[in-house]
Amino acid sequence: MSTVAYITARGLFGRRRALLLLPLPLLLVGLAALCVAYDVNPRDWGPTVLVGLGLAVVLPVVTLIVGTGVLGSEVDDGTIVHILTKPLPRRDIILAKLGVAVLVSAVTSAVPLFIAGWLADGPRLGGALAAGAAVGALAYSAFFLLLSLLTSRPVLVGLVYILVWEGLLGRFVSGTRVLSIEQYVIGISDKIAPSGLLTGQVSPTLATIMTVIVTLGCTIFAIDRLRSFSVAGETS
Repeated sequence: MSTVAYITARGLFGRRRALLLLPLPLLLVGLAALCVAYDVNPRDWGPTVLVGLGLAVVLPVVTLIVGTGVLGSEVDDGTIVHILTKPLPRRDIILAKLGVAVLVSAVTSAVPLFIAGWLADGPRLGGALAAGAAVGALAYSAFFLLLSLLTSRPVLVGLVYILVWEGLLGRFVSGTRVLSIEQYVIGISDKIAPSGLLTGQVSPTLATIMTVIVTLGCTIFAIDRLRSFSVAGETS
């Protein structure tokens, strides 16, 4: 597993898509710092910057880039066959790649969210947002990794999920919030540090349960899907 994780990390940071991880986190911290510098009340900018940009854009988009990149490119160019010929359980391959995706996504999104939250309402809110981002990175990574095995356009499908399902339906259709990872993150973060800047639409208990279900379900499905790839590769 460690070898797969190392190769995955090296390949991820060796591609140009790694550069796409920087602009959004920098924009988040920059906007928060600008609002503080101009002495804008956190009640006026907090929900828009922390939730509207941080949790609704930075976290899912960063995780989409990473989650679809740890395996999707290998599926696209056919090098996935070389990995599948190694004497490794498919479970170990998925878990290694998922681990890299979660770690990179969590660090890349949690650090700027912590800084922005600290600027808005102190270190407790910053820590809550960072913890929520780590939880969200876990669920998003499992989901986007699965997408890279199910479709040839995982980034496009992932963007549709983020923009349409979470961005539109998740805000106006209450029933869809139960299947919104963004709402899980908001609910968990708000529970850790209630501040009035976050307004969770899903209870923390349900958010935690659904995060576990989504993560385990997508991971198990991805392992099963990869097994079908091995059969195709071995018989071709």
